[in-house]
Parts: sequence; C-alpha cells; structure tokens
Amino acid sequence: MGMFRQFIAALAPLVLSVAAATAEAPVLRVAVLEFGTVNWELDTIKHHGLDAENGFDMRVQGVAGSSAAQVAFQGGEADAIVSDWIWVARQRAAGKDYVFVPYSKAVGGVMVPASSPARSLADLKGQKIGIAGGPLDKSWIILQAYAEQAHGMDLAAETEQVFGGAPLIYKAALGGELGGAINFWHFQAKMEAAGMRPLISVSEAAQELGLDPETPLLGYVLKGEMLRDHPELVEGLARASRGAKEMLAADDAEWERLRERMNAKNASEFEALKAGFRAGIPGPGSVDEEAASRLLSLMARIGGSDLVGEATELPKGLFVNIGS
Repeated sequence: MGMFRQFIAALAPLVLSVAAATAEAPVLRVAVLEFGTVNWELDTIKHHGLDAENGFDMRVQGVAGSSAAQVAFQGGEADAIVSDWIWVARQRAAGKDYVFVPYSKAVGGVMVPASSPARSLADLKGQKIGIAGGPLDKSWIILQAYAEQAHGMDLAAETEQVFGGAPLIYKAALGGELGGAINFWHFQAKMEAAGMRPLISVSEAAQELGLDPETPLLGYVLKGEMLRDHPELVEGLARASRGAKEMLAADDAEWERLRERMNAKNASEFEALKAGFRAGIPGPGSVDEEAASRLLSLMARIGGSDLVGEATELPKGLFVNIGS
C-alpha cells in the first residue's frame, strides 16, 4: 500500500497539470453551414485532436445559411466563419477589421446534360441557365467576363437565368429543365457523377482572363483583434486546418470514416466528392495579392458596389499568410 500511495502521490501533479492545461485551452467557436463541406475538415480536426494539439478547443456551431453565420460572427456569437474573401474585402473597406485565412480554392463551373450539343458558352445562347448563389455569384461573374472576352457574348443578355438554391438548381438540371447549370463544386461533383458533363470550369475561365486559379476564394474569417491579441490562436487554427487537409489529401481511410456524413448517394458520387475536395486544397505559401487584386477589379467592374461595396482595390492586411 505504501508504494501505491507513493505512486498516486507522484502521479497527482501530472494529472492536475494536464487537467489545468485542458481547462485553460481557449475556446474557438466556428459557425458554419450545418451540412457544408467544411464540416469534413472540422470533423477531421476534432477527431484527431488537432485543435488541442495546436493550443485551442474548437466548438463547431451549425447554422442554416451563410447569412446566419455572418450575423453570428458580426454579433460576437462566433469567433470564426467560412466565407469568401470578396465579402471580407467589402467589410474591411467599410471599416470592419476582419481577416482571412485561406481554406479552399474549389470552384464550380458550367454543367450541361450529356446529350447537349453545346461545346462552348456561345452554344448556350437563347437557353435557360440555372445559377446557384444569385446574380452576384462570383462564378457567374467570372463566366460573364470570359464569355465577353472569348465569344464577344453578353451572357446575361443572351441567355435566360434561373436563380435558386444549390439543391434546387441541382434537381432542375438533372430533370432536364436547364440548358446549363452553374453550381457550387460539390453539387457539380454530384451532377457529373449523375451523368452530366462539364462545359467549362470557372478555373479554366479565370485562367483565360489572366487570373490565377490557384487563388483561394474561401477561407476562415476572424476578427483583427484576435489576430492582434491572440496570434497563436489564429496560427493554431491555420495549422490545424493544414494538418486535416494533409490527412484528407493522402489517406483514403479518413474518407471512409467521413462517408456517412458526406451523404453520397453511391460510390461514384463519393469518389467525385473526395476528388473535388482534394482538388480544392490550396498549395503552400502566401496568397498572390496581385492576382487577388485583379480578381477584385473584375468583381467590381461587373458586380459593382452591390457586390464589393467600397472595396475598389484590395485592402491591406486582408490575408493572413501562415506557413504550413
């Protein structure tokens, strides 16, 4: 018994120090779409304890839509959300100190039925195009600019647009109601798995416009005060994100664990979603701010102040570049 008491006495300080370290880990509240693809990364972070390993305790809050996430973030109910940096640029131009940590470069494209004779955007003249995300969707804007440059075509004037939520556009496209459909990358993956074919990707269009398709559009948005007062927390999130991406890029077993959560209808859809996520992983290194500035100028020219607000040029300090 004496030796046992000595062992317990020796162990107690260690247990207390571990408990104290756990209790002291700052909580980072992340508000994201309840069924968004970012949850695959966040699930990986929590499952493997990458948040604790990087000095924080991540708490994921599921919300119904992107506007709900933005309201939670702006109101102080969440510490981070996932959004595009065009929105962050608009907020910074309006005086709000928000910053952006790159998350994904995944974008969609234009899908057409397998039987469609269309070989370019010009072939969709006079047809109905479904667009997820509304008239200020970034992919739609890039494709309009590309159609103008490549085909001398006013894509908005020479086609009929149907705007709606991503699931609605997905169903309408598969039902043969649309000549073409522009959807978010994961719905595009599902559409391709169901037999539709890509006409042109947003990445291809961006490249033809002299933009850089490697520029990540989506990222974690945090407040500048957190970066100023707790840079280790922002860096911890970035490193946890990169660690999860490295696992998802290389380990098929991770995807099998996530399979039920992905809600794939069949093996083809599962493989398409996995490939799409992997293709969207940004490369290491800093964001090319000159390339981002060119993209913002395009958004301002076509989307106007309704899209970019007062952000006519790239605000300084927008991107947080943290090495992997």
